[in-house]
Amino acid sequence: MKIDANIGGSIDGTAGADLGTLADQVCSAEDLGFDGVWSTEVSRDPFLPLLLAADKSATLQIGTAVAVAFARSPMTMATVANDLNAYSRGRFVLGLGSQIQAHIERRFSMPWSAPARRMHEYIDALHAIWRCWETGEKLDFHGEHYRHTLMTPMFRPDPHPFGPPRVMLAAVGPQMTAVAAELADGLLAHGFTSRRYLQEVTVPAIEATLSAHGRSRTDFTIVYPGLVVTASTPQERAIAAQQVRRQIAFYGATPAYRDVLDLHGWGDLHSELHRLSKAGDWAAMTELIDDEILETFAVVGEPDVVGREIVARFAGLVDRFTLYTPYPLDATARAGVVEGVRTKNRQAVAGA
Repeated sequence: MKIDANIGGSIDGTAGADLGTLADQVCSAEDLGFDGVWSTEVSRDPFLPLLLAADKSATLQIGTAVAVAFARSPMTMATVANDLNAYSRGRFVLGLGSQIQAHIERRFSMPWSAPARRMHEYIDALHAIWRCWETGEKLDFHGEHYRHTLMTPMFRPDPHPFGPPRVMLAAVGPQMTAVAAELADGLLAHGFTSRRYLQEVTVPAIEATLSAHGRSRTDFTIVYPGLVVTASTPQERAIAAQQVRRQIAFYGATPAYRDVLDLHGWGDLHSELHRLSKAGDWAAMTELIDDEILETFAVVGEPDVVGREIVARFAGLVDRFTLYTPYPLDATARAGVVEGVRTKNRQAVAGA
């Protein structure tokens, strides 16, 4: 199992790091032994940090987790992804997400339609554009939502030896999961996902669709940004636990994620969290997340213990685990988690 980190947050764990902080985050991730870094689209462009990452590291996989697809045309997305894959020498992964209707229409001022169907066409369009650039075939893509039929020599990028980037798709529900397994190179699971939900719902759905389309699980990557509660001291771990409880409460209040709670028999918890969220009572919501719920949705413990538990809990279900810590986590603790993952990986190989 690979272990990845997020970049783009400032030193206190919030979004909006400056370029100097970003450079330090990339160098730190490489020094600590992470396998890759991901950049998300929250309060900043998701691609610019990865240009810096490609420059500062020659080994890390870099990727968006996620870039909002429907905020851009396929041509715009294809261009920046192609540039980053060429510059990083084939280490870039284009992670796409749909966002929700309110943001697409009211924040980005872009059209909205059935998201899974639109995403299927979007990925088809990306592949058509990249084939045109790579092979020189005529660009002649006609879809319900997108049409790309013009590519003159002046605007066609030169082919490069690394080819088109891999595409991964963020998915929660069955329809988007099926699109990912049919067309993409991998799936970006949501952070509000338990081991049981992965094992009983997500992975079987992926494997069924892969099989139906003649694809192999070995060629498909599942990435999971898993919540973690850890720190170098007990006092810091207590603060981390409180922040993660709050994050779980936020996700648990969201109707789109109720199915995960339902699987565990906690559907009533969603109803109560949703009611409290409308009242803005975040303190009461956080108090509802007891230790059983916390340890279902997060890996909890000292750094090296957490690292070993990540592998024990998710090996065979996911291929890459991204450390999801909605709180500041120092380099010593991060190094402990990475070493725990590597130790457990070595033990698994030795016992195979």
